[in-house]
Amino acid sequence: MGQASKQYINGVLNRLNKQYPDMVEFQQATKEVLRSLEKFVDRHPEVIEHNLFELLVEPERVVKFRVPWQDDAGKWQVNTGMRVQFNSALGPYKGGLRFDPSVNESIIKFLGFEQIFKNSLTGLPIGGGKGGSNFNPKGKSDAEIMRFCQSFMTELSKHIGPNTDVPAGDIGVGGREIGYLFGQYKRLQQYDSGTLTGKPLEMWGSYARTEATGYGLVYFLQNAVEDRGDSLDGKTIVVSGSGNVAQYAMKKAKDLGAKVLACSDRGGYIRDESGIDEELVIAIKERGGSLAEYIEEHSSATYHTDESVWTIDASYDIALPCATQNEIDGSLAKNLVKAGVTYVMEGANMPVNDEGLEVLTEQEILYGPGKAANAGGVAVSALEMAQNAQRLQWDFDEVDQRLQDIMATIYQKCSKTAEEYGEPGNLSLGANIAGAEKVLKAMDAQGLV
Repeated sequence: MGQASKQYINGVLNRLNKQYPDMVEFQQATKEVLRSLEKFVDRHPEVIEHNLFELLVEPERVVKFRVPWQDDAGKWQVNTGMRVQFNSALGPYKGGLRFDPSVNESIIKFLGFEQIFKNSLTGLPIGGGKGGSNFNPKGKSDAEIMRFCQSFMTELSKHIGPNTDVPAGDIGVGGREIGYLFGQYKRLQQYDSGTLTGKPLEMWGSYARTEATGYGLVYFLQNAVEDRGDSLDGKTIVVSGSGNVAQYAMKKAKDLGAKVLACSDRGGYIRDESGIDEELVIAIKERGGSLAEYIEEHSSATYHTDESVWTIDASYDIALPCATQNEIDGSLAKNLVKAGVTYVMEGANMPVNDEGLEVLTEQEILYGPGKAANAGGVAVSALEMAQNAQRLQWDFDEVDQRLQDIMATIYQKCSKTAEEYGEPGNLSLGANIAGAEKVLKAMDAQGLV
């Protein structure tokens, strides 16, 4: 490893640490990516010559604003909204909006930074961005959510557009919220269906967008398993989360012959040895319920309150963390090893922390990083942009086939790049280098933008 590369990367990370000491998630993401790029820098001295990493880790723009809204009791409330427009070298900023009390600038910057490489890996012309608010939609009426979304979009509309920045949904932002956001954008600007993605089908949304991240995760997994001469048929899986990504990952895994033993929500996890009934999970979550209700219809299942699903005492083949960042630490990663897990594929963004990743690497468990494994959602969002631009709406099968092709290509890029850099099977290294190379070359060619 070149000493100059190491010194340069450490210098960039030290500067970030001093400038943003409280942005823990953002520092974690930049550290994970940049340190994996040392071999790339060795081969590409222009990275140091043009100081490309310093440009890469600084967003092109951060927009923060207040969001005043009126609750049903007539009282005024205020939340903070933001949009981080991180990198547009490959196309318009593209990334979701998250409405959750945990939202802060560190989390949005970490997600936006990851989005740069995820979007690059899709091979589609989209840059990286992210946004959201610390607003909590849980427990709010439809009218309150509508008023919040209208206030949020009143400011955000000044900074987005189909050729500039195209937000989508994320945690706390589904079809309902996208509908309210788009309605306000249309009132303030002009009708352009390509301004937001994840729209309901009636508003020129895309078929398969709801399923895309979960399906794409399993398609990526399927490619990895088949590349090793194996099949998903008969494999056992544990999934964390029970939201959109987890629901459709479970559905597609079942379609391909696997059995999901457990999934979770914020209250605990459900274990069903006969295989999780994902349709029941979807129905429970659509009505805002808890997984504890699952056992009312499946009495043989058990619900474990206030426990991580990664503490489950079971043997299984595959772990799909689909809940949130940093959910698997070193201790929980050891549980996966004990359970006999051979594949870990991230449905969430950065659910495995540094210590957890170290354990998985030492045990030679195949790990698929979120920027590659869960890129299906943004890939279909970009396909939605293409359909909107053409004023067309492709059918489900066409979108799903395109999604399968994109996820196969992403897996192949990650695998081949890892081999090229002397670390076969290191999909994290492959994803980071393949994603970064395209972006850095574009930045350099465009005059260091």
